[in-house]
Amino acid sequence: MPDNLTKPRILVTNDDGIHAPGLRALVHAVTPIGEVTVVAPSHERSASAQSLTLRQPIYCDQIGENEYSIEGTPADAVILAFHTLLKQKPDLVISGINRGGNMGENVYYSGTVGAAMEGAINRVPSIAVSVSYRTKEIDFAPAANFMLTLVPLIIREGLPPGILLNVNVPDPWNGEVRFTKQSSKITRNVLQPGSDPRGRRYFWLHEQKLVEGIEPDTDMAAIRDGAISITPLQLDHTHAPSLNHLSHWAGLLSRQFGHQA
Repeated sequence: MPDNLTKPRILVTNDDGIHAPGLRALVHAVTPIGEVTVVAPSHERSASAQSLTLRQPIYCDQIGENEYSIEGTPADAVILAFHTLLKQKPDLVISGINRGGNMGENVYYSGTVGAAMEGAINRVPSIAVSVSYRTKEIDFAPAANFMLTLVPLIIREGLPPGILLNVNVPDPWNGEVRFTKQSSKITRNVLQPGSDPRGRRYFWLHEQKLVEGIEPDTDMAAIRDGAISITPLQLDHTHAPSLNHLSHWAGLLSRQFGHQA
């Protein structure tokens, strides 16, 4: 954490692209708080999760003071920032503000969350922030203004190692804030079939929100009720009860291959 004499160093990224209005609203909001560096994909890379570019170069262009456009994924952007572009490790990584909520199973697909995960892997407090909207005109201002309160709190208090915050802001927001669990599956996958002019089949993948059976105390329940949802996510996916329950299998499996304990 920074001392009282220095501004915190904040890395901003996203998956909607460096020129996206959500990112611009975020940068405008947090610039008075700290020294902001923007490293983000040159264009939209939604649903890229934590994928990396391995079989082609990652082009990087400086497009402004402390602003870098990356021909790669959100995770690529964070890796380049940490290992090449930044002189010092940041005090905080903020990914967003994403256009559309990232709740339930979408946490696994989200490039916004994936970028924050990359920050947490590098042992830096990290936030993914998204706006869940109901109309085509999205107001990013409430989410950006909320960062003015949340960011100083994280800078001051920190986060547990290996934990990031997944923040979802409803549009409109009623002023309430809840800490929530991740929902179970909240969408139905929909595949719209078609054919191109040469007769080759294709499918458009999109989703349909499920409005029934929303679990209480979850991200989706908070958004439904007009409250901000903050879900702490962990990097370690190990399920400790299963680790203990299934550990006796190791001996059985080892003996099948001639190993005696």
